[in-house]
Amino acid sequence: MEIDQQLPKDIPTHVAIIMDGNGRWAESRGLPRLMGHRAGTENLRTIIRACGEFGVKYLKLYAFSTENWGRPEDEVKGLMKIFDDVFERELAELIDQGANLKYIGRKDGVSEKMQAQIKHGEEITKDNDKLFLNVAFNYGGRDEIVYAIQRLIEDGVKAEDVSEEMVSDYMFTSGIPDPDLVIRTSGEKRLSNFLTWQTVYSEWYFPDVYWPDFNKDELLKALHEYSNRKRRFGKI
Repeated sequence: MEIDQQLPKDIPTHVAIIMDGNGRWAESRGLPRLMGHRAGTENLRTIIRACGEFGVKYLKLYAFSTENWGRPEDEVKGLMKIFDDVFERELAELIDQGANLKYIGRKDGVSEKMQAQIKHGEEITKDNDKLFLNVAFNYGGRDEIVYAIQRLIEDGVKAEDVSEEMVSDYMFTSGIPDPDLVIRTSGEKRLSNFLTWQTVYSEWYFPDVYWPDFNKDELLKALHEYSNRKRRFGKI
């Protein structure tokens, strides 16, 4: 299929991506699954740059879910090592691109080293505003709703005072607009506990491409698909 290299007229403000298919990408090549995860992290730079070039203002990446802790121990340890390397290697690139980094998720179970890296990354990029990069790590959509309810109760909010806007303010994503477009690579068509609250009116796109092969051209195809849709938000 020939790709239209022109930017579509309607660019989504916020794109969220479920980066799926790393393990299957590796297995299809006779490689260990961790090689696929490493290839997936290498692809981050390409997509982050492309979003900045295309005018996407917010990019949210589903890096590690609350359920991913249930994977084989060796794979989890390998993933943590890869994430450590990525934080150290890519921070200077993010700063150079004017990216504002924000962590989305629970810090329970995350190593002290990684927590320190996250805090440093958020602090050093806090004044950047070209691209707002949200990394969902140790994140689950249902867990986020539970977290918001817990905080509402702790703050003594009365039941009759609770509103959708208030619940949104108590989420990990407080202050961040809801995604306009959610992309899940690899062809799988599941939400997988990602942004359960925030994606009720998002447009979804499911390319049959594993994440390591989801390049700039594939992103452009997704943006064209989004631009061709008519969003009604429950109206006519």
